Amino acid sequence: MSKFQALRELKQELHISHSQIFVYLNCSLKYQFMYVEAIPPERLAIALPFGSAIHVCEEKYYRSLMDRNYLEPLNILEELFADYLSQEIDNSTVPVIYKKEAPNKDSAINLGKRLLKVFYESVDLTGMQVVGVELPLAATLYTSEGEATELKLIGVLDLLLRDQNGELIVIDHKTAAKAKSQSAVDEDMQFTAYSYLLAANRRVFPTADVNCRMDVLRKLKKPKMEYYFTVRTASDRKRFAKIASMVLTAIESRIFMPQKSWMCSDCGYTDACSKW
Repeated sequence: MSKFQALRELKQELHISHSQIFVYLNCSLKYQFMYVEAIPPERLAIALPFGSAIHVCEEKYYRSLMDRNYLEPLNILEELFADYLSQEIDNSTVPVIYKKEAPNKDSAINLGKRLLKVFYESVDLTGMQVVGVELPLAATLYTSEGEATELKLIGVLDLLLRDQNGELIVIDHKTAAKAKSQSAVDEDMQFTAYSYLLAANRRVFPTADVNCRMDVLRKLKKPKMEYYFTVRTASDRKRFAKIASMVLTAIESRIFMPQKSWMCSDCGYTDACSKW
């Protein structure tokens, strides 16, 4: 079964994803526009298709290793990136908003190829086994009182490795201009959601810690790869369940309001927000 077929099946049930929880916590009004009213975005930040194109290439690289023990040539990944990003930009029905590091499509493609070269040269799987690539999982969500809800948490893990000691490591791929702080990585709720999904699907023991690593491709004049390590505990998962439960309660109560943050500059609902 392909990743897309698996995701379609997971979405047949009532569900919420980490992405939806993240959007709600950062700006519940944006959540309303995106998921309740399904309003099309007014603009497209280049970071979205750019990041997706990098992800597609990383998926192809690791899936080829896992399924065929085959190392994809760098030029194939570069071509895939250029084709994917060009298609996303050319097919966009709204204006694409570029950034300083990539002020147009050609420069974005060039930057992506330079990032892929760094990625390609940085991968080190010594002592590691690739267990899953773009792995879709689902798990029942519970209330803060421990009662099962009708909703499923769904998510797709970028990469799952097993080290030489037999322990799993969850990898999340990112592209970013700025360096991550360790505190931000330690508080990243996406890793907690991944940990919740792994424990609920018995990939790890219910009380076990889950090792996590964020692989960040920095969008610099001289790109580089940075690695950040963190751990998620059973207590983290319990807290996540409470947060998810509160988010669901707030959504059901139709509590939606704007929240100003650094994310506003890339938001696709600036006009709708100003008219709210």
